[in-house]
Amino acid sequence: MKSYFKIFSVSALIISMVFLFAFTTKNTNKIKPQESGSSIQNKVDSLMALMTLDEKIGQMVQADIYAVKNNPEDIAKYAVGSILCGGDSEIKDITAAGWANYYDMLQSYALKSRLKIPMIYGVDAVHGHNNVQGAVIFPHNIGMGCTRNPELAEHEGRVTAEEIAGTGMDWDFAPCIAVARNIRWGRTYESYGETPELAEEMGAAFVKGMQSFEDKEGNTILACAKHYLGDGGTTNGKDQGNTECDEQTLRKIHLPGYIAAIKAGVKTIMVSYSSWNGVKMHENKYLLTDVLKNELGFKGFLISDWAAIDQLGKDYKSDVEKSVNAGLDMIMIPNGPGKKNNFVEFINDLKDLVADGKVSVSRIDDAVKRILTVKMEMNIFEHPYTDKNYTASVGSKEHREVARECVRQSLVLLKNENKILPLSKNIKHLVVAGKSADNLGYQCGGWTISWQGGSGKIISGGTTILQGIKNTVSLDTKITF
Repeated sequence: MKSYFKIFSVSALIISMVFLFAFTTKNTNKIKPQESGSSIQNKVDSLMALMTLDEKIGQMVQADIYAVKNNPEDIAKYAVGSILCGGDSEIKDITAAGWANYYDMLQSYALKSRLKIPMIYGVDAVHGHNNVQGAVIFPHNIGMGCTRNPELAEHEGRVTAEEIAGTGMDWDFAPCIAVARNIRWGRTYESYGETPELAEEMGAAFVKGMQSFEDKEGNTILACAKHYLGDGGTTNGKDQGNTECDEQTLRKIHLPGYIAAIKAGVKTIMVSYSSWNGVKMHENKYLLTDVLKNELGFKGFLISDWAAIDQLGKDYKSDVEKSVNAGLDMIMIPNGPGKKNNFVEFINDLKDLVADGKVSVSRIDDAVKRILTVKMEMNIFEHPYTDKNYTASVGSKEHREVARECVRQSLVLLKNENKILPLSKNIKHLVVAGKSADNLGYQCGGWTISWQGGSGKIISGGTTILQGIKNTVSLDTKITF
């Protein structure tokens, strides 16, 4: 019996070494699930059999670019699964080419890790690829909701996906399918509207558009439905507040958008800062695991919001325990080196929790299996670097035409007394009032270059309302601003 186990162990070791050699020496060629004759799931299982606990936990980390800015080799050292640029995280060159080069540099470090597992890069491209100079800016979701046109939302998703691909990035934290029930909520503009039907139709259409894109190498872009669950229904519209309602109401108003997104094939879902009846969503195992993963059959992975697990309590290790056990698969950790709760602390804490039996290995394996499955499905193992063929398409004329049509259909005429509209292009005198009429930053709104947007000419190109009027009326028209 001992001899048998000895032979078996040696054989298993040889097989593992052969697989590891084949996997790691291919570098950028990587594994090819569709050519191997075996399923993606078999490839995931084989890869996970080679992974240490450290490497598995590394895949559960999403670090901000500021956290690896000075030490990009940490991506390989800790086998970091994902990088993001937050709302105000920027590099010096924010053109499409600048972002693409930066992405490729970060990816090169991920491919230096022992198993050469590529990282995926997340960005809040919520109304176009809005952190990139020269990218097409679409109406915000509240405007897209006014179109009542899911086909347009699908076109928006596909155009945004192509522009994301041109910068190398792979993952869009969109669509936001919050059902805004109180206009005092400061993020109402990120919602399609106040009815669950709009969230269903428009959100699912955007997901289809984004995830239907494939570059010439077969790579796809991930959509991310957010923020699960009830973020638009908080009492008094308080951001990150408490949604107070019974479960029937929660399911009737706030859940339909996610059911539709899952049916549309969404592969990632972001969890909300908000609470339901006093329980933070990031620790709500019933809604994250029992409902979302088990009842609704969501097969993708859950990502936390920006440092959101930090709000679960004063003890960070306890926050990690609660959120991972509740069903979080990847944790967004924006803090950089030298600051409280950076991603290295998360890794160490989660390792300790596993050693102490407070987080099971099976929960870790479930999270990592979901993450690796999505990575293989999007073909990033095959082609981890930017397809520069799409870089030049960022801000293209064809893309802008789609955005213009979105703007046309999003306009809502509130009142047209005595048929004053449309105005004649030959009108003698026209008064344009309000500082926002000549402010491109205010016109674009939040999530434009920076998280909350800005004032003035914050983007290259673009036409203000005032300039648009001047470009339209006759030379004889007097404009007073």
